[in-house]
Amino acid sequence: MSNDDTSSNPTPSNRPRAERLRFIKHKGQVIFLIDFSQCAAKEILLLLDQIRAHVARHEPGTMLILADFSGAEVDKTVATRLKQVLVLDRPYVKKSAWIGTESVPHVFYENFKNFSQRDFPTFKTREEALEWLVE
Repeated sequence: MSNDDTSSNPTPSNRPRAERLRFIKHKGQVIFLIDFSQCAAKEILLLLDQIRAHVARHEPGTMLILADFSGAEVDKTVATRLKQVLVLDRPYVKKSAWIGTESVPHVFYENFKNFSQRDFPTFKTREEALEWLVE
């Protein structure tokens, strides 16, 4: 079993923002967990500004990031802002993995990859994503 805090994962829509952006450990490696699950578009926009600030404090090429989009409301405004953050964060990110992307329109997902010139592998489960991030 892994050495992380992902075993209990409640996802109420009213989860405090501080709990949605946190560092977890998996197999001794630190991963920045971005939990957009069940978020309304307005809340995602608020989180994106905080994400940018968190990521920019790290050394280039060091961040491992797991983003959970399960049930998130990704509209055009969110997509536009997310594209910007993905570009600005690119130098700091070593690897990122996404789960719950069924709620993200495919055209937005493709646009994120093209605009940011990054790849965002998607996984069915958090455990699969974590394993990929630390390999």
